Amino acid sequence: MEASFEITLQIVSVVVAGITAQVLAAYFRLPSIVLLLLLGILLGSDGLGVLHPHVLGTGLEVIVALATAIILFEGGLNLDVQELGRVSVSLQLLVTLGTLITLIGGSMAAHWLGEFPWNIAFLYGSIIVVTGPTVISPLLKQINVDRQVATILEGEGVLIDPVGAILAFVVLDTIMNGDADPINAIVGLLMRLGIGAAIGGAGGYLMSLIFKRANFLSPELKNLVVLAILWGLFTVAQTIRSESGVMTTVIAGAVFANSSVPEERLLRSFKGQLTILSVSVLFILLAADLSIASVFALGWGSVFTVLVLMFVVRPINILCCTWNSNLNWRQKLFLSWVAPRGIVSASVASLFAISLTQRGINGGDAIKALVFLTIIMTVVCQGLTAGTIAKWLRITSKDATGAMIVGCNPLSLLIARFFQERGETVVMIDTDPERCEQAAAQDIRVISSSALDVSVLEEAGLASMGTFLAMTNNGEVNFVLAQRAAEEFSPPRVLAVFPRKPQANSSNNHKVNQAFSTELVIKTWNEYLNDGRVKLGTTTLNDSEFRKQQDRIQEKIKSGDLIPLLLEREDRLQVMSASQEWLVGDRIIYLLHDPRPNLLKRLSGGSQSTRLSLETLPEVEELPLEKLSQLFTGDAPKN
Repeated sequence: MEASFEITLQIVSVVVAGITAQVLAAYFRLPSIVLLLLLGILLGSDGLGVLHPHVLGTGLEVIVALATAIILFEGGLNLDVQELGRVSVSLQLLVTLGTLITLIGGSMAAHWLGEFPWNIAFLYGSIIVVTGPTVISPLLKQINVDRQVATILEGEGVLIDPVGAILAFVVLDTIMNGDADPINAIVGLLMRLGIGAAIGGAGGYLMSLIFKRANFLSPELKNLVVLAILWGLFTVAQTIRSESGVMTTVIAGAVFANSSVPEERLLRSFKGQLTILSVSVLFILLAADLSIASVFALGWGSVFTVLVLMFVVRPINILCCTWNSNLNWRQKLFLSWVAPRGIVSASVASLFAISLTQRGINGGDAIKALVFLTIIMTVVCQGLTAGTIAKWLRITSKDATGAMIVGCNPLSLLIARFFQERGETVVMIDTDPERCEQAAAQDIRVISSSALDVSVLEEAGLASMGTFLAMTNNGEVNFVLAQRAAEEFSPPRVLAVFPRKPQANSSNNHKVNQAFSTELVIKTWNEYLNDGRVKLGTTTLNDSEFRKQQDRIQEKIKSGDLIPLLLEREDRLQVMSASQEWLVGDRIIYLLHDPRPNLLKRLSGGSQSTRLSLETLPEVEELPLEKLSQLFTGDAPKN
């Protein structure tokens, strides 16, 4: 009875400590793994002595295996095939060539700097090829990094986990059995990957069928059925071929997530909660079982080993794997810096330490200590600085470019052309074929479909766009479209043309900004454009007349004679919102109503009102610009 109570006390203490660390991490906006590691070490045998994971015996290995299965399945659920397709080449190279580079580089550093024998050095190299999706995903959500970079990091973290874990077990098997034949090692690796992928693919398809057709099951019961199937698949794969279960869980999650399953959101929420619990329990347990003395015993050579891994091996890896990609140097530099190791490395290292010790092979505790040193250094250094570096490199999601505009009309076409002139990606969506043809005639990408369909927004690439703008003639529809875009894709800027008081204080109103002004009647301004009764102008707010300029423009907005369209700030173009705060140096682009008929009729084919040119407009500020593209040169003379 005492033994069972002691185990119960250990489990309860671990759960309480893990959730406490998660809460504190959320409050202080820190990577949760940092606090989990610190709290685990503090409560472990080398700290306060509250936690003693060895009391669990072989149960520790069972907990590690089943929790890892949940974590990797949840990672597979987050794999978006369409997003991965945009970076598929780089991702394939990171999982293949990148694995090889990290294996060789990490092994050489561990041998020459850490003074580990070659067999243990290669075992270390195989363990640390994996990055941690459970560390990366929360980190990326916290710093809101550019979508393309986020997709690569998340995809690498999820896909490389099973590859790295299986590779590590193949290396361990080679060391323990004394078989140095590389052919056998490669065959063993491919066999485990193949068996795991086959079982995972079939299992993922089975899960999707249950969700689609088993309508007699409640959503809660369906979630538990999926959990039962997941652990069943993991066990079957492990029975057929040891360590193939890690691949099974990832593939099952990916197949399920890309099967258009109804109520998938409920499963994601359930699995997300289980993952947080699993990560919390595993990190606390494994950190508590770590011997601090063994970490300090490694010496400076091991510290230099990790530094080489971070500052030499990782940059070479990224340089080789993204050489021909469309990533810019800022994105590559960020990818080179962010590669924290996580729970898979920790759990594999802990299991290996046990296996090596049981076989009487020296180095088990040392390699565990080195892996945990790698986790601590990469997580603390990279996790705490990633946000600052992303802002410095200007690759946060708020810096994302491109615009998706719903509604093809004269006013939206005009705005689309401004973005297009800047070289930014523009996509327009409309259900009217004739209007779509007008947009296509101006070399603007257009999709003839309903923007209410989330899959259409996905296909159009909203996940990587900086701006979503809904400006059909129906204000209520615009507001609903913008709300859905904000909920599903969370682009940095979501705007819509809608009535002044839409749907009484919806909880998501703060995510949707009112475009242009509260006084805008879009149908009227489209008529003005079609009739040529507008002027297109710009003004730059200067320090000496800032207040007067604002008052003059606001007066014309309230009278209905002017609508501010776009704002240029720090060389970035953005759609003007009704609540926009203006700053000195901002350049405002606007339309001014001119009641004189046909004064500025610059139409090609009778309705190409978007071919307006900027003119001298003394009513606001004189800028004698002749062509639209000249707006962005910044060298226009001023009065």
